[in-house]
Amino acid sequence: MIRTNAVPRPVRTTAALVGVAGAFALAGCATDTAATTESDATSAPQSTAASTPAASSDAATGSGSYADGTYTAEGTYQTPESVETISVTVTLEGDVITDVEVTGDPQARESQQYQSEFIGGISGEVVGQSIDDISVDRVAGSSLTSGGFNQAIEEIKSEAAV
Repeated sequence: MIRTNAVPRPVRTTAALVGVAGAFALAGCATDTAATTESDATSAPQSTAASTPAASSDAATGSGSYADGTYTAEGTYQTPESVETISVTVTLEGDVITDVEVTGDPQARESQQYQSEFIGGISGEVVGQSIDDISVDRVAGSSLTSGGFNQAIEEIKSEAAV
């Protein structure tokens, strides 16, 4: 009878090892998600790290790593009531945002208020900043709209990349 009780011991050890491995796997997922949620801008430059020195030398010559021009993209974000969409238009000159316009089509009354506040405050946050430095989290009390804005900025960066 003592030998039959010895069989579950390796099973418990295996289960403990599987649990530890699962915890590491989940920890890895949480790290990736947090990095993406905090700033998609941080993931894009890391994947193009080889071009960073060229971007620095381009900045010294004034050509930059993004083509000058006006770009528009849409971003979406989830609210408790609905999925909202905003349209973001930025003008780039030498990798710097010189103008920004945000428009929305709010589906919920509360979204209308927050989008309006965001639109009223976003220019002061991003105009004059390098597009690579832009990642807003709360503008004029609106935090969810920021997610859609950051998503649109990432798309614009992809379109404008040279």
